[in-house]
Order: sequence, then C-alpha cells, then structure tokens
Amino acid sequence: MPDLGALPGLTRAERVQQLDAWLGGLLAAAVAGTPPPRQGRGAPPPRTGTEGVALVAVGSLGRREPPPHGDLDLVLVHDGRPEVAALADAVWYPVWDAGVRLDHSVRSVAEAVAVASSDVKAGLGLLDARLVAGDAALAAALRTATLAAWRQSASRLLPQLRDLRRGRARQVGELAFLLEPDLKEAYGGLREGQVLRAVAAAQLGDEPAAEVEAAYALLLDVRDELRRRTGRPSDVLVRQEQRPVAAALGLPDEDVLLRRVSLAGRRLAFVADDTWRRVEAALVRRPRGRYRRVRREPLAEGVVRQGDEVVLARDARPAADPGLVLRGAAAAARADLVLSPYTLRVLAAHSPPVPEPWPAEVRWSFLRLLAAGRPAVAVLEQLDQEGLLTRLLPEWEQVRSLPQRHPWHRFTVDRHLVEAAAAAAELTHDVDRPDLLLVAALLHDIGKGRPGDHSVVGEPIAAGVAARMGFVPADVAVVGTLVRHHLLLPDTATRRDIDDPATIGRVAATIGGDAQVLQLLHALAQADGAATSSSAWSPWKAHLVAHLVARVQAHLGGTPAAGPDPVLHPTAPTVTETGADGAVTVGVEDVADGQQVTIGAPDERGLFSCLAGVLALNQLDVRAAKVNVVDGRATAVFAVRPRFGRAPQPAILADAVRAALEGTLPLADRLRQREADYRQDAARSAPPRISWHDSEASGEATSIVEVRAGDRAGLLYRLTAALGSAGLDVTSARIETLGADAADYFYVSNPAGGSLDPGRRARVEAALVAAARGAVLDPARGAVLDPVADTPR
Repeated sequence: MPDLGALPGLTRAERVQQLDAWLGGLLAAAVAGTPPPRQGRGAPPPRTGTEGVALVAVGSLGRREPPPHGDLDLVLVHDGRPEVAALADAVWYPVWDAGVRLDHSVRSVAEAVAVASSDVKAGLGLLDARLVAGDAALAAALRTATLAAWRQSASRLLPQLRDLRRGRARQVGELAFLLEPDLKEAYGGLREGQVLRAVAAAQLGDEPAAEVEAAYALLLDVRDELRRRTGRPSDVLVRQEQRPVAAALGLPDEDVLLRRVSLAGRRLAFVADDTWRRVEAALVRRPRGRYRRVRREPLAEGVVRQGDEVVLARDARPAADPGLVLRGAAAAARADLVLSPYTLRVLAAHSPPVPEPWPAEVRWSFLRLLAAGRPAVAVLEQLDQEGLLTRLLPEWEQVRSLPQRHPWHRFTVDRHLVEAAAAAAELTHDVDRPDLLLVAALLHDIGKGRPGDHSVVGEPIAAGVAARMGFVPADVAVVGTLVRHHLLLPDTATRRDIDDPATIGRVAATIGGDAQVLQLLHALAQADGAATSSSAWSPWKAHLVAHLVARVQAHLGGTPAAGPDPVLHPTAPTVTETGADGAVTVGVEDVADGQQVTIGAPDERGLFSCLAGVLALNQLDVRAAKVNVVDGRATAVFAVRPRFGRAPQPAILADAVRAALEGTLPLADRLRQREADYRQDAARSAPPRISWHDSEASGEATSIVEVRAGDRAGLLYRLTAALGSAGLDVTSARIETLGADAADYFYVSNPAGGSLDPGRRARVEAALVAAARGAVLDPARGAVLDPVADTPR
C-alpha cells in the first residue's frame, strides 16, 4: 500500500477515508489470520473477530487532518486479549512494508489512562483518539477514561504544556514574524490550535471560536500544498516554495501568502496568550471561602482594574464615550495589564467613531498608551485583533502583517512600528517633544506596501494622521519631516564622510536648520534601529550617528531650548474659604483640554508645593502652572486634567487648601497612602535626570530646572517641596506626563539673589532625585519621609 497522503488531488477527507479503509482491512486480516492461543481446561472460550481489541488513530489522523507524506500515530487498544501482541505485529508490519512512518503502541485502557496522567505529550495525543476499526465500545471507553484523566491532571500537565510551547517559541520563533515560518512548531502555528482544544478539553478554556478554526484551516491548507509541492514531510515554508504554493492556493503572489500566514499565526498566538493567562489564573490556589470579594481598583474614568485585567466600570457608557477605548488602553498599559476580552468585545461593538480632529483628551490618551513602552505592545495587539486600531488609524490596514523581506528585519511592518514606538518611549527623557517622537516612531514606515520610496510616500500619510489627531500645523509639519527623513542620519553616518563640512552642511540644510528636528531624528533613528535588529543598530553605527549629530548640532549652534509655557490667565474666584491667616479663593474654568484652576492664598514658603499636593489628592493631573505674588498674596494658576473625569469642585479645593495651610491636613501622609492604594503609580522608568537651563525671562526667575522622572502620585508636590526645602521659589512650571514618565520644567528664583553656585545646585539635584524616587519633606514633622516606610529617615 503506497503512502496515500502523497497521492495528488486528494482532499484531507479523502485521505482520511482511504487510510481508514486500508487500516481497517489490516486489522480485519490480522484478526482472521491470527489463531487464538490454546486455552486450558475451564477457561472461557476464545473470543473471535474484533471483540476486545480496537485500532485507534491519534495525532493528525485522529484529528482527520493527515497531511501529504505524513506519518501515522496508531494505538492498538485491548482489554487483555491474549493474542494482542500477534495482532499488533500483523497490523504494524504491512504499514512499514508500505513505506509509511509509524508511531505505534499497544495499551489497555488502564495503561492509557496512566500515560495520559503522567506524560503531557502522550496525553495530548490521546485526546485526539478516534476509532478506525474494531471494538467501538472499547474505543469509547478509552476516550472517556483518558479525557477524565486529562481533566484530573490538568493542574500538573497544563503548566508543563505551557512551558513546552514557550520553549519551542524561543527556539523556532513566532509564526507571524518569520520569513520562512515553521507552520507547525512556531508559536502561533498548528500546535497552538491543538493546544487550545486540549485546554478546552480540560474545561479551563472555551472551544476555539470560528475565526480561530479558520486560521488553523488556512495553515493546514498551506502545509498540505507545501508537502505536495516538495514531495517530503517538511513544515517549513521556505522562500523558494512560497510563490508556487501561493499560485496553487489561488493567491496573487508570495507576499500575499506570507501575509495571510502571518495574520493566521497572530490570531492563534493572540488567543493562546489570552488562554494561558486564564489557565494560570484558574490554577492559582485561592483561599477557601464561600464568598470571595474581587477588588476593583479605579484606573481612569470608565475603567477599573479587576484581578489581572482592566474592565469597564459599572457607570461606563461606551456608546456615548468615544474616548473610552484609548483611555482604557492607556490605563491598561500604564498598569502593565491587558484589557479583558469581554471589555474588548463591548468596546468594538459599541464605541462611536472618534470626532475629527481628535479631542485633546483622546490624543493625550493615545500618547499615554504609546509612552507606556513595552506594556503597550500587548495592548496595541489587543486593539488590532478586535479591529479597533484600524478604526482609529485606517492607514494601519495597509501595513498589517506586511512582510519585510530584508533579513535585518525581525518583524512585519506593523509590529516593527509598534516596537519602534515602544523603543521611543525609553527615549522620551532625551527630547523636548516626546509626543512628536512617539507619533513619528509609530508612523515612520507607514508608507510601506505602496509604490515608491516609503519615506517619501509616508510623509503626507503621516502628516494627515497627525492632523487628524489634532496636532497644530507646525507639529504636523515636524511629524511629516521626521517620517520623510527618518533614514537621514544612519544613512549619512554609514555612507558619507562625517568629518567633511559639506556633509554636515547638507544634513543641516535637509532639516531646515532646526535643532529640535535634529534631536528628534536622532532619537527616532535609535528607536528604529532597536526595533529592527542588533545588526541594523550596532554599537558602531550608534557611535557614528551620535558623532554626526554632535557635529551638526555644533554647526547649528546651541542646544534646543524648552518650549514656551502655555498661556495661563487667572480665573475669577467662585468660592472663598476664610482661614486663620487670610482668605483662600478658588476659581475653576473649563478649557479645551481639561480645567483651569486659579487659587489665591497668602504667600508663604512652600505654598506652591502645598497647592500641588491638594490637587494631587483630588485626582487632578497638573499640565502647567504659574504663580504670581503681589503685596504678600499669591495667585497660582494650574492647567489640570481630572484623572477620573470628575471636574474639580471649588468648595472642596478651597477647604483642602485652607486645612493644608493650617496644618490640619497631613499632605505627606495622605499622598503616601494614595500611592500605596494605587499600585499603577509606582515608577518603572529610568532613573531621574536633572538638567539646568539659563533663563532669559523677565522677573525674578534665574534658572530653569528640568526634571525627567517616572510619574507617581504626588510627584509635583514632592518636587516642589524639595525645591522649597532648598530655599528656591517656584514661579512657574510646565508639566507633561506621558505613560509612566513625567517631564517637568520649573522656573525658580533665588530669594537671596544671584545665581546658584555649583555646590548648591548639586544639593538641589540630590533633593530632586530623592523626591522623584518618593521621598518628601514633611513640614509638620521636619523630616524626610520614605513612601514605603512610615518612619523618618
């Protein structure tokens, strides 16, 4: 009998039918040709036919999907029939003689159960057991018993199965991003479909949905055609076979084939990741008790943390809140969590389109999502898999799972862009406009997949996206320039003489002499290289690019200055609270991107820090601030965003400011407790970085202190308290928070007059670093408190 799987023109169902018929004939011939053993006196009469013996297929034949040139996995099940060894030989030898590879075993039901309970690979195979010929009742008993054993042993076997798949993923890679993918063993390949069914059999996951089965069927079709074309049992879709396989499947070219394989692999991997998260949660031992309260921790307006997922709050209204998708995604990435599958489905079904241009709150949420760095990758994949990302960015569809044939590239175009944005998030400390860097990193290759130079093609596309996001025209132009010239620095550094003044002048002219664009291009080149491969961004290339940037910067002269403060104007007071030392007034005005809060109070040392602490306690994120003092009375104006969508209440703020000034509100203790309650505020980013800039502003401001640090509860309060403890007055501030990072600029004056000497600057820097890490000066106790401990240090 020839290898039926190799016969041309047979569908999988036809192969199954012919193999079953052949193997059934082999068992029948074996039973007919094997004499029963001699029986002693009083022994029961020998059994005839196939009673007490069954030929069962496992593996691909058991699943009814044998590929061409495949092997056979067979089990001869018996209930103690004495001549079973002879029957097995009579079945196995004809299979070997036909040249078919065979994996075989002979087991009783009890032996099979023991194997299924102890060997994860064997147990996984026995889940596919299907009767080919013989005793149907015995085969049914085998399947029932092994399924029960699998479920009983799930807590021990499933972690082993998970580790096996992760180990193979490290060795073989992810199917979605391989130029020559292993259709079976790569993560997201055929094995994932089988694993999902095994988890469902253990009753710890759902049966694979229709889109999962469709992705699995596509990979089966590609593998069948690959083996039919090559005439050998290979599962690796090598480059030279991609075009003929695509043609055989009716696809235009090999890139379309690879893209469809990638999309199928991404779907299987995405569902597998979510399934493993749920399995791990289900297998965790929990305290006994009839009732168990699940903690729900607010993260942002409309979303809360529940366990290890982000879900909708009870009062969320997805159909009336176009910003909820990105607000929830940003909150999930910031907390290093994922959105729950149910939440994703609800958002996909009910979220309205985002107005164009995007409202400032929506754009801010998107930037916070990108700035979260590595945690944002999983969340963006969730949005992509539910169709939410292409709804926000229709241009994304063109690059979804688009293969990149250059061997330097580890990822498809879309995943490369996401990885570049994650790498750029690590560099936001180094640029003055982190928002433009993040958007440019996400869009720098958006022109790929279209005719022409992708940099040239991508410039107007990226500019259009930036305009739709609501950036001002000047910023839109910068984003377009970054996309158009994102290869300028690495190409020049590796192909031109960077010591030649003409080269330096050409680069400076190309960027229009804009030092800020040069700074952003440098960071973008680093992010692009890191997201490509170590070969694309080696230490040697990084050194060359840095050397080129330094020369161009010197040619342009000076260093980029921080952007100007937003225009803040005092708001008329609406509430007055009278304290022991004078009146406290508070006014609140709605503005385009949140609210503006104006607080009037008697001037005193540490007032700015006190006001910042009160705003933090009221869940208000400060974006910008300035203070003015006239005749002993200070007027402070803050641009704020409510963290949970609740507009600031003037009466509550006024009462809190009065209590803080009188010492009856322990700001340090309350903020320390808030940080403990909101775990997502723990800093996860790079160490704090302090920079000094000379100020040419009028008035008393003598210096600008720039602080780049991980964002956390009450950070502005701690930083301004540190500046106050160093004897400096804060006159204005510009604050920007993106993801887990904060970039704060403080205009400070020295009441004693004159500039700060190096020794004093060093002391101020040390205090700011300590504050950024959580320490704060508590005026009431005269000590520096650590946010982790309750004791002074």
